[in-house]
Amino acid sequence: MPRLSEVIAALDALWPADLAESWDAVGTVCGDPDAEVSRVLFAVDPVQEIADEAVRLGAQLLVTHHPLYLRGTTTVAASTFKGRVVHDLIKNDVALHVAHTNADRADPGRLRRARRAPSTCGSYAPSYRTPPTGTAAAGSAGSASSNTR
Repeated sequence: MPRLSEVIAALDALWPADLAESWDAVGTVCGDPDAEVSRVLFAVDPVQEIADEAVRLGAQLLVTHHPLYLRGTTTVAASTFKGRVVHDLIKNDVALHVAHTNADRADPGRLRRARRAPSTCGSYAPSYRTPPTGTAAAGSAGSASSNTR
């Protein structure tokens, strides 16, 4: 099973951080690089409902398009919206990684080629659904089966 660091390396190959706008906050927000990853949830926004969905699905990695922290922060207290998201993800061993303007600016053919090519993280077969607050896709690393309920 791939480790988080390997999955992040594969994501960074698709969406290099150096393509991000200077004001953007891309990359890994939380997560243990040595943790094993068998399930990934992709979503647009890192809101509480999506964090809850990642936990329900048993995902070890949540990849969002929009950053949780776009500007500097002074607190990650669980009494704040963003702090609660971080606390819940960490408590449930779910890493958070952001690919925003770097994904917007990346060669659109990279994702199509990556879907066809074998990788160290295995293949990814998405299953799409609409959660309460946006669009998400879940997939398993290392298998071609999709995650459905």
